[in-house]
Amino acid sequence: MSRTAHVLIAAGCALLAGALECTASRAAPSPAAQLCPRPAPGAALPEPRALASAHGVLTLDLTIRNVREADGSLRYCYLTADGSQSPTLRLKPGDLLVLRLKNALSPQDAAEEESAHDAPRDACTSGAMTATATNLHFHGLTVPPRCHEDEVLKTSLAAGGVFEYRFRIPADEPPGLYWYHPHIHGFSMKQVLGGASGALIVEGLERAIPEVAGLPERVLVVRDQNLLHPDAPPAKSEPVTPKLLLDADGDVINTHTGYGRPAKDLSVNYVPVPYPDYPPALLKIRPGERQLWRVLNASALTYLHLALLYKGVAQPLGVVAIDGVPVTVSGPGARHVAVSDHIGIPPGGRVEFIISGPPAGESALLMTRSVDTGANGDNDPNRALLTLAADNTAAEPASVLPAHPEPLAAPAWAWLGSVPPVRVRKLYFTEVSANPDDPASPVSYFITEQGRQPKMFDPDAGPDIIVHQGDVEDWIIENRTTELHAFHVHQLHFLLLEWFGMKVDEPFLRDTVNVPFYDGKAGSFPSVRVRMDFRDPDMVGTFPYHCHLLEHEDGGMMGILRVEPAGTRAAARLAP
Repeated sequence: MSRTAHVLIAAGCALLAGALECTASRAAPSPAAQLCPRPAPGAALPEPRALASAHGVLTLDLTIRNVREADGSLRYCYLTADGSQSPTLRLKPGDLLVLRLKNALSPQDAAEEESAHDAPRDACTSGAMTATATNLHFHGLTVPPRCHEDEVLKTSLAAGGVFEYRFRIPADEPPGLYWYHPHIHGFSMKQVLGGASGALIVEGLERAIPEVAGLPERVLVVRDQNLLHPDAPPAKSEPVTPKLLLDADGDVINTHTGYGRPAKDLSVNYVPVPYPDYPPALLKIRPGERQLWRVLNASALTYLHLALLYKGVAQPLGVVAIDGVPVTVSGPGARHVAVSDHIGIPPGGRVEFIISGPPAGESALLMTRSVDTGANGDNDPNRALLTLAADNTAAEPASVLPAHPEPLAAPAWAWLGSVPPVRVRKLYFTEVSANPDDPASPVSYFITEQGRQPKMFDPDAGPDIIVHQGDVEDWIIENRTTELHAFHVHQLHFLLLEWFGMKVDEPFLRDTVNVPFYDGKAGSFPSVRVRMDFRDPDMVGTFPYHCHLLEHEDGGMMGILRVEPAGTRAAARLAP
């Protein structure tokens, strides 16, 4: 296996209301089924509805709603006017997106009721981080961190309000898979875990990767959710696992076995795949057909480790893009596809890859293998996700990539890997438990620059780090905890240089990367080294960096970065 492929592994519903009649009960539907309908476990995989730009503009109205389920958990959904959930937004570089977001969230207790009736404030400067507030983050896009574009530290839309997002996709935005989700500090996990997320595609991948030209494509959004059957015993096929240990949120801590009750259930395009039997969603495909799969890990907490099995054997997957950036290698005769038989995707990450369907009459299984999240990490065991059945009558996917594209223009800037950094910073993850001897005790989470003391995150505080537009820096992200973390930064992509002490030669960029956990034995803390690219003038402003496990982000594992315009005399590093 190539070094690049190794690091890919290690570091790494658009449903009309009427389309669910086949799974609906004869009795009156529940409020959750009425407001935010979901398919039944084992259902055929629905294709998210796609909304594409026309004449350079995509305009849509989107409403976010919530409803309490029978088990007490909250379900969230983005709805269009015709009842479609979480549409996939398809835009070309240079297109204008006009998205009018209506906040129809309802309070669920007295405290939320009181906050929902606070005096209305300007959504651009409100900064109100409450259970009934919301906003949008367009994950991965190089969009300015300004109000009405991609600003999340101050932008907060109160319940009952309507807010317009309006911005252009940058002309040089890499073609690939991005996504949108709420980013209200302290409540991001609740809204994303409830299902508030959707895919966004920047068109033109076939212009960068000719191997995908003419291929039919599918969008697979993997989300996590609270367990449908939390008290069920494990499947009889599973080996006996250690006694369950639960964290402060009641989630199962890593069993280190690859089995046992997971911390969260998963779904694929909202089709749940619940513990303990994991009935997979069903997708029919024409025998041997090659398709481009765009997979988004929209989980709040769960890592994915994908493999496609035919008769138990993992099949080669042709990886063509990571985090919305095409996998390209410079030089004569270079390949544009990185082949691997399993792929790791952290929460928030995306991978686009080519698959081939099984022969006629046979089936394959898309599964996520267990992920070792460390001694204090959540349990992410082996489980099925999707059955792929070869069928000559299978319907073609709704979207097919252009067969004869024009090649993508060469980048205007020098390759990031060839630009020396102006400085090197070290940051580190830490956790502080209220009672280290009790896994269920509350935990505080921090990300801190070397030389400072960890402090609680405050969205109203000034920036933790100041840089200049035009600079390139190397950041070393160290993990001093015994659980896996996923580093993410808004507004930009970075280049992974080292992972767990191993030098990496990757020909593409990322916006999210795993940072290995400390095992309590090594002489030094594990880390990653990334090259941060602040050359784009569109990123001037203030925005966050954080762990993309949303429990950790909401718990304080986040910092504030300010990019000053080129030529300013602001300090490059704030004084302790």
